[in-house]
Amino acid sequence: MSSIAFRGYDELISLLDAAASQPSVEERVRRVERDLCLLIKSGAIELPESFRQPDGQRYARRLLHKSDDPKYTALIMVWGPGQGTPLHDHAGIWCVEGVMEGQIDVVQYELLEEKNGLCRFERRTLERAGVGATGCLIPPFEYHTILNADPESSSITIHVYGGEMTECNVFMPRDDGWHARETRPLAYTD
Repeated sequence: MSSIAFRGYDELISLLDAAASQPSVEERVRRVERDLCLLIKSGAIELPESFRQPDGQRYARRLLHKSDDPKYTALIMVWGPGQGTPLHDHAGIWCVEGVMEGQIDVVQYELLEEKNGLCRFERRTLERAGVGATGCLIPPFEYHTILNADPESSSITIHVYGGEMTECNVFMPRDDGWHARETRPLAYTD
């Protein structure tokens, strides 16, 4: 649970709670995606300044809300110019991502082969997402990178996960076209 209050918070949590009660993962994801897009585009959410600050070292990852179950967690991520992620997964957890400010590039990959802790991927799609754009990841289709597409300003995204993601796998490229899998713990900024 969060004690944060800002314009649009109660409406956001109410919509996420309703979406989380849907009977299937696909229905939950589609409802979160639809409702999040509508809220962002309407300008109903006004984040406090403490959630809007970038981190100089890497993208900022701030907990917005964790449901009691936890059926879901909602995070705000702030991407400074040039900040992004390595190729990673979501540890088997569904996710909906929405752009609140700026632009991000999301590149999705398909896992082609896995052998002895090494993975081979093929790049599938690149999507430049602007304000109000949403996207989803439902395992096993969860391999992707995210990059702030704005070279001069921060971009802000909201991420809703089907649980609490405390770690993920990142895939570091090697010279032979394979990627080495590394499990990394995740933490919140501030």
